[in-house]
Amino acid sequence: MDIAERAQALALKIRKHKDVIETEEATKNAFIMPFIGGVLGYDVFNPAEVIPEFTADVGIKKGEKIDYAIAHDGQVQVLVEAKKVNETLRIEHEVDEGVFRS
Repeated sequence: MDIAERAQALALKIRKHKDVIETEEATKNAFIMPFIGGVLGYDVFNPAEVIPEFTADVGIKKGEKIDYAIAHDGQVQVLVEAKKVNETLRIEHEVDEGVFRS
């Protein structure tokens, strides 16, 4: 199964189950971790690849926690901030240049 097929399968699961998900933590367990692991192919249980509660110093967001950082060859490549499914996403802070710190 290629990445598009894996993403489509997860999208179907999300549509089917999103109405019973009531918290951000449940969203992370049911949808975000399967996306990171099942679609993108990272080992969500390997802290060298997927770093939960990552401290991100980006722009004015000094010292704030991001739900997950995804690293490749020891370098953070992707930051993932999760919210409860169906919650409106907002950009609350402008992000300029920054430095990552774990």
